[in-house]
Amino acid sequence: MSADRTEQATAGTIPAARVPHPPVRGELRPVADGVHVWRPQPSVGWGLANCGLLTSRSSAAWIDTPYDRALADQFLALSRPLLAPGTDIDWLLVTHGNGDHLWGWEAVPDARVVYTAATATHIAHEPDPCDLHRLVHDGDPGTLVGWYLNRHFGRYRWAETRLPQPALTFSGEVEIAVGDIPVQLTQLPPAHTTGDLLAYLPRQRVCFSGDIVFAATDDEPGDHPVHWAGPLENVIDGCDRVLATGATVVVPGHGPVLGREGVLAHRDYLCHLRDHVHDLHGAGLTAQDAARRIAAENHHPALHLRERLSITVALQYRHLDASPPRPMLEQMHALAQLAWELEHPGVPTP
Repeated sequence: MSADRTEQATAGTIPAARVPHPPVRGELRPVADGVHVWRPQPSVGWGLANCGLLTSRSSAAWIDTPYDRALADQFLALSRPLLAPGTDIDWLLVTHGNGDHLWGWEAVPDARVVYTAATATHIAHEPDPCDLHRLVHDGDPGTLVGWYLNRHFGRYRWAETRLPQPALTFSGEVEIAVGDIPVQLTQLPPAHTTGDLLAYLPRQRVCFSGDIVFAATDDEPGDHPVHWAGPLENVIDGCDRVLATGATVVVPGHGPVLGREGVLAHRDYLCHLRDHVHDLHGAGLTAQDAARRIAAENHHPALHLRERLSITVALQYRHLDASPPRPMLEQMHALAQLAWELEHPGVPTP
């Protein structure tokens, strides 16, 4: 932080200047026969999600897209040399409706888009890409929420992004054939979002978990999970469903590719978080104070973005209290407030 920004933070005011963002460069890594994973670098930060490429002799598919068109074009440029002659990206299989897994779809406009019927409902009730673009890029970076949105989402562009019309929505289970590669899609109960699915490739024993799993290892850090639907019991059950597929390779929504032990470790983290939240709820702490307590303990230093605990903890409180969802801007304010407190301890929130 510059001297000017340090002085402003100490005074409890927010620097109004927009911050520069380092470029994102993706890497396409093979994980099984006909299966590659696009991993963004840097790998920590909002919106930096993993995507899958499936290639057969007669067809190809993406599993999820990067967050915006520029990143999706980069993924497509890396995908093309791996396609069989005469083939294209015929399918786009979407694990859930968050924009960082869908909003790059216009790079493959002829692909048949598939997601759950619950995701279709979720998308219809969420801010669309143009709305978020205006909020991030036209909002005041001198406000608490504007400061946070600019810092973490300012690298993305959605000014002209439209939403796709799916070729198929479903409930329950469905199998898609990508040439000779079968892909089993299984809807989950509300967990990360209301419409999550698992994409399992039985021949390769690879499971794309979407944001049921956020990964981090000693060699590759990740981010704290953030969940929007819940409760956490359903996310934990989602991890069990991932393991029950028999997959030996698990591609999380964010972070490094895992084996079964990695999924079990993430499940243990979620169980510990759930139990800790329940204890703090029982002790009478507010959701935001509980998030502050857990963030300050920092038991998982390999996980970045500790402020996201404000959203996940509040989600679990909502289920414990049987209370309605909070408006999105209220959630973002709590998120930004905790981020400010963690970055500027002892400095009043602007």
